[in-house]
Amino acid sequence: MRKGSVIAKAIAVLAAAMIVGACGGPPQPRSITLTFIRHAQSEANAGGVIDTSVPGPGLSPEGKAQAEQLAHQLAHNKYDAVYASTMARAQQTAEPLASELHEQVQVLPGVQEINAGWFEGRPISWDPRTYLLAPADWLNGDMQNSIPGSVNGKEFNDRFTAAVQKVYDSGHNNPVVFAHLYSIEYWVLMNVKNAKDSLRTTHPLPNTGRVVITGNPMTGWTLQDWDGIRDFSG
Repeated sequence: MRKGSVIAKAIAVLAAAMIVGACGGPPQPRSITLTFIRHAQSEANAGGVIDTSVPGPGLSPEGKAQAEQLAHQLAHNKYDAVYASTMARAQQTAEPLASELHEQVQVLPGVQEINAGWFEGRPISWDPRTYLLAPADWLNGDMQNSIPGSVNGKEFNDRFTAAVQKVYDSGHNNPVVFAHLYSIEYWVLMNVKNAKDSLRTTHPLPNTGRVVITGNPMTGWTLQDWDGIRDFSG
Protein backbone atom coordinates (compact mmCIF):
# COMPACT_ATOMS: atom_id res chain seq x y z
CA MET A 1 0.00 0.00 0.00
CA ARG A 2 1.35 3.41 -0.88
CA LYS A 3 2.48 5.61 1.98
CA GLY A 4 -0.03 8.33 1.04
CA SER A 5 -2.90 5.89 1.25
CA VAL A 6 -1.84 4.73 4.72
CA ILE A 7 -1.68 8.29 6.01
CA ALA A 8 -5.05 9.14 4.45
CA LYS A 9 -6.64 6.08 6.06
CA ALA A 10 -5.16 6.97 9.46
CA ILE A 11 -6.52 10.50 9.20
CA ALA A 12 -9.98 9.19 8.27
CA VAL A 13 -10.04 6.83 11.27
CA LEU A 14 -8.92 9.65 13.61
CA ALA A 15 -11.59 12.00 12.23
CA ALA A 16 -14.29 9.37 12.69
CA ALA A 17 -13.21 8.81 16.29
CA MET A 18 -13.35 12.54 16.97
CA ILE A 19 -16.84 12.79 15.50
CA VAL A 20 -18.11 9.88 17.61
CA GLY A 21 -16.55 11.41 20.71
CA ALA A 22 -18.09 14.80 20.00
CA CYS A 23 -21.52 13.23 19.52
CA GLY A 24 -21.24 11.47 22.85
CA GLY A 25 -20.63 14.74 24.70
CA PRO A 26 -19.87 14.97 28.41
CA PRO A 27 -21.38 12.32 30.71
CA GLN A 28 -24.85 13.18 31.95
CA PRO A 29 -25.28 13.67 35.71
CA ARG A 30 -26.91 10.79 37.55
CA SER A 31 -30.64 11.22 38.19
CA ILE A 32 -32.36 9.95 41.31
CA THR A 33 -35.88 9.54 42.66
CA LEU A 34 -36.29 11.57 45.85
CA THR A 35 -39.36 11.06 48.04
CA PHE A 36 -40.37 13.53 50.74
CA ILE A 37 -42.84 12.43 53.41
CA ARG A 38 -44.53 14.72 55.89
CA HIS A 39 -44.36 13.43 59.45
CA ALA A 40 -47.34 11.76 61.13
CA GLN A 41 -49.60 13.69 63.50
CA SER A 42 -47.58 15.43 66.23
CA GLU A 43 -48.72 16.53 69.66
CA ALA A 44 -48.66 20.11 68.33
CA ASN A 45 -50.82 19.14 65.33
CA ALA A 46 -53.30 17.50 67.67
CA GLY A 47 -53.34 20.60 69.86
CA GLY A 48 -53.74 22.99 66.90
CA VAL A 49 -50.62 24.96 67.82
CA ILE A 50 -47.69 26.19 65.69
CA ASP A 51 -44.52 24.58 67.05
CA THR A 52 -41.31 24.83 65.03
CA SER A 53 -38.93 24.38 67.96
CA VAL A 54 -36.13 21.82 67.67
CA PRO A 55 -36.38 18.98 68.56
CA GLY A 56 -39.98 19.93 69.35
CA PRO A 57 -42.87 17.68 70.33
CA GLY A 58 -43.10 14.04 69.33
CA LEU A 59 -45.95 12.12 67.80
CA SER A 60 -49.40 11.87 69.29
CA PRO A 61 -50.87 8.38 69.88
CA GLU A 62 -52.68 8.72 66.56
CA GLY A 63 -49.44 9.80 64.92
CA LYS A 64 -47.62 6.71 66.19
CA ALA A 65 -50.32 4.52 64.64
CA GLN A 66 -50.02 6.47 61.36
CA ALA A 67 -46.25 5.88 61.31
CA GLU A 68 -46.67 2.14 61.77
CA GLN A 69 -49.31 1.98 59.04
CA LEU A 70 -47.10 3.98 56.68
CA ALA A 71 -44.20 1.59 57.24
CA HIS A 72 -46.34 -1.38 56.20
CA GLN A 73 -47.60 0.48 53.12
CA LEU A 74 -44.16 1.57 51.87
CA ALA A 75 -41.93 -1.34 52.86
CA HIS A 76 -42.02 -2.63 49.25
CA ASN A 77 -40.82 0.65 47.71
CA LYS A 78 -37.14 -0.33 47.89
CA TYR A 79 -35.89 2.93 49.39
CA ASP A 80 -32.11 2.68 49.72
CA ALA A 81 -31.72 5.31 52.46
CA VAL A 82 -33.97 6.84 55.13
CA TYR A 83 -33.41 10.42 56.26
CA ALA A 84 -35.28 12.56 58.79
CA SER A 85 -35.05 16.16 59.93
CA THR A 86 -33.62 17.26 63.26
CA MET A 87 -37.15 17.34 64.71
CA ALA A 88 -38.49 14.53 66.91
CA ARG A 89 -41.76 14.08 65.02
CA ALA A 90 -39.97 13.41 61.71
CA GLN A 91 -37.53 10.95 63.26
CA GLN A 92 -40.30 9.08 65.07
CA THR A 93 -42.27 8.80 61.82
CA ALA A 94 -39.22 7.49 59.97
CA GLU A 95 -38.25 4.84 62.51
CA PRO A 96 -40.88 2.16 61.71
CA LEU A 97 -40.15 2.30 57.97
CA ALA A 98 -36.40 2.24 58.58
CA SER A 99 -36.89 -0.85 60.74
CA GLU A 100 -38.90 -2.57 57.99
CA LEU A 101 -36.12 -1.79 55.49
CA HIS A 102 -33.32 -2.75 57.90
CA GLU A 103 -31.90 0.76 57.55
CA GLN A 104 -30.80 3.38 60.06
CA VAL A 105 -32.52 6.76 60.22
CA GLN A 106 -29.98 9.37 59.15
CA VAL A 107 -30.60 12.78 60.73
CA LEU A 108 -30.49 15.49 58.04
CA PRO A 109 -30.11 19.12 59.16
CA GLY A 110 -31.67 21.65 56.81
CA VAL A 111 -35.06 20.07 56.08
CA GLN A 112 -36.65 20.96 59.43
CA GLU A 113 -39.85 23.00 59.45
CA ILE A 114 -39.62 26.68 58.49
CA ASN A 115 -39.14 28.60 61.73
CA ALA A 116 -42.31 30.48 62.64
CA GLY A 117 -40.52 33.39 64.32
CA TRP A 118 -42.94 35.71 66.10
CA PHE A 119 -45.83 33.32 65.42
CA GLU A 120 -44.44 30.40 67.41
CA GLY A 121 -47.07 29.01 69.78
CA ARG A 122 -49.97 30.68 67.97
CA PRO A 123 -52.99 28.73 66.66
CA ILE A 124 -52.40 26.84 63.41
CA SER A 125 -55.51 28.55 62.05
CA TRP A 126 -53.49 31.81 61.99
CA ASP A 127 -50.97 30.44 59.46
CA PRO A 128 -52.33 31.93 56.21
CA ARG A 129 -52.55 35.50 57.53
CA THR A 130 -49.37 35.50 59.64
CA TYR A 131 -46.69 32.82 59.37
CA LEU A 132 -47.21 32.13 55.64
CA LEU A 133 -47.39 35.66 54.26
CA ALA A 134 -43.66 35.82 53.50
CA PRO A 135 -43.44 32.27 52.08
CA ALA A 136 -46.28 33.14 49.69
CA ASP A 137 -44.06 35.95 48.38
CA TRP A 138 -41.17 33.51 47.97
CA LEU A 139 -43.22 31.58 45.43
CA ASN A 140 -43.69 34.85 43.55
CA GLY A 141 -39.94 35.49 43.43
CA ASP A 142 -39.51 37.83 46.41
CA MET A 143 -36.85 35.78 48.18
CA GLN A 144 -35.75 38.63 50.45
CA ASN A 145 -39.05 38.83 52.31
CA SER A 146 -38.68 37.44 55.85
CA ILE A 147 -41.04 35.85 58.31
CA PRO A 148 -40.85 38.29 61.26
CA GLY A 149 -38.27 36.96 63.65
CA SER A 150 -37.24 34.20 61.26
CA VAL A 151 -35.66 33.50 57.85
CA ASN A 152 -36.11 34.98 54.40
CA GLY A 153 -36.70 32.91 51.28
CA LYS A 154 -33.06 32.74 50.22
CA GLU A 155 -31.94 31.54 53.65
CA PHE A 156 -34.60 28.85 53.73
CA ASN A 157 -33.94 27.74 50.16
CA ASP A 158 -30.16 27.63 50.59
CA ARG A 159 -30.47 25.56 53.76
CA PHE A 160 -32.85 22.99 52.28
CA THR A 161 -30.97 22.83 48.96
CA ALA A 162 -27.73 22.06 50.79
CA ALA A 163 -29.47 19.17 52.55
CA VAL A 164 -30.75 17.80 49.23
CA GLN A 165 -27.23 18.08 47.80
CA LYS A 166 -25.94 16.02 50.73
CA VAL A 167 -28.53 13.31 50.01
CA TYR A 168 -27.57 13.31 46.32
CA ASP A 169 -23.85 13.16 47.09
CA SER A 170 -24.42 10.09 49.28
CA GLY A 171 -24.82 8.04 46.10
CA HIS A 172 -28.27 6.67 46.89
CA ASN A 173 -30.72 6.40 43.99
CA ASN A 174 -34.07 6.05 45.79
CA PRO A 175 -33.83 7.85 49.15
CA VAL A 176 -36.75 8.95 51.32
CA VAL A 177 -36.65 12.10 53.46
CA PHE A 178 -39.07 12.64 56.36
CA ALA A 179 -39.67 16.34 56.79
CA HIS A 180 -42.49 18.84 57.32
CA LEU A 181 -45.56 20.39 55.75
CA TYR A 182 -44.23 23.82 54.80
CA SER A 183 -40.57 22.94 54.32
CA ILE A 184 -41.52 20.26 51.78
CA GLU A 185 -44.23 22.25 50.02
CA TYR A 186 -42.32 25.49 49.62
CA TRP A 187 -38.96 24.00 48.68
CA VAL A 188 -40.48 21.70 46.08
CA LEU A 189 -42.62 24.43 44.50
CA MET A 190 -39.64 26.81 44.48
CA ASN A 191 -37.33 24.29 42.81
CA VAL A 192 -39.10 21.93 40.40
CA LYS A 193 -39.34 22.76 36.70
CA ASN A 194 -43.06 21.99 36.49
CA ALA A 195 -44.27 23.72 39.64
CA LYS A 196 -47.98 24.31 40.10
CA ASP A 197 -48.20 26.71 43.03
CA SER A 198 -51.93 26.15 43.53
CA LEU A 199 -51.19 22.65 44.84
CA ARG A 200 -50.21 24.13 48.18
CA THR A 201 -53.69 25.51 48.78
CA THR A 202 -55.84 23.07 46.80
CA HIS A 203 -54.05 19.93 47.99
CA PRO A 204 -52.06 20.67 51.18
CA LEU A 205 -50.08 17.66 52.32
CA PRO A 206 -51.78 15.69 55.10
CA ASN A 207 -49.82 13.94 57.82
CA THR A 208 -47.74 11.21 56.09
CA GLY A 209 -48.47 12.83 52.71
CA ARG A 210 -45.82 12.24 50.03
CA VAL A 211 -44.13 14.23 47.27
CA VAL A 212 -41.89 12.54 44.70
CA ILE A 213 -39.40 14.36 42.47
CA THR A 214 -36.82 13.07 40.00
CA GLY A 215 -33.64 14.61 38.65
CA ASN A 216 -30.45 16.00 40.14
CA PRO A 217 -29.01 19.26 41.48
CA MET A 218 -27.22 20.06 38.20
CA THR A 219 -29.96 19.82 35.57
CA GLY A 220 -32.89 20.33 37.92
CA TRP A 221 -35.86 18.50 39.41
CA THR A 222 -39.22 17.40 38.01
CA LEU A 223 -42.32 16.87 40.12
CA GLN A 224 -43.74 13.37 39.59
CA ASP A 225 -46.26 12.87 42.38
CA TRP A 226 -47.94 15.24 44.83
CA ASP A 227 -49.62 12.84 47.26
CA GLY A 228 -51.43 11.01 44.48
CA ILE A 229 -51.71 13.86 41.97
CA ARG A 230 -49.59 13.23 38.86
CA ASP A 231 -51.04 15.65 36.31
CA PHE A 232 -49.63 19.15 36.77
CA SER A 233 -50.85 20.72 33.53
CA GLY A 234 -53.38 23.53 33.52
